[in-house]
Amino acid sequence: LEEAAIGGHPYARHNLGCREWENGRMDRAIKHYIIAAKLGHDRSLEVVKKNYTNGYVSKEDFAAALRAHQAAVDATKSPQREAAELAREELEKIKRHREREVVAGNLSSLS
Repeated sequence: LEEAAIGGHPYARHNLGCREWENGRMDRAIKHYIIAAKLGHDRSLEVVKKNYTNGYVSKEDFAAALRAHQAAVDATKSPQREAAELAREELEKIKRHREREVVAGNLSSLS
């Protein structure tokens, strides 16, 4: 887990934060969450925000995490990814529509 976190894996960094939190090392946990948020990890950003609201994260650290998170998210955007996401959503709509047709067909056969 530590090797993955050091290698820049945001989920591993978030999980290290969870482990530190459970062991009562809040300062270390928050540092891990901030790093993961800066790498674009959404849940970590939520945790950092909550801890900012509770007074455990400074305004400067929260603002820096927020800016870096947005930059990381923006860096992963591309026209190809957006087109793929739209296509996936369309396929999900078609799948749900077909499932409703099957259910409706099964219900009408019961009458």
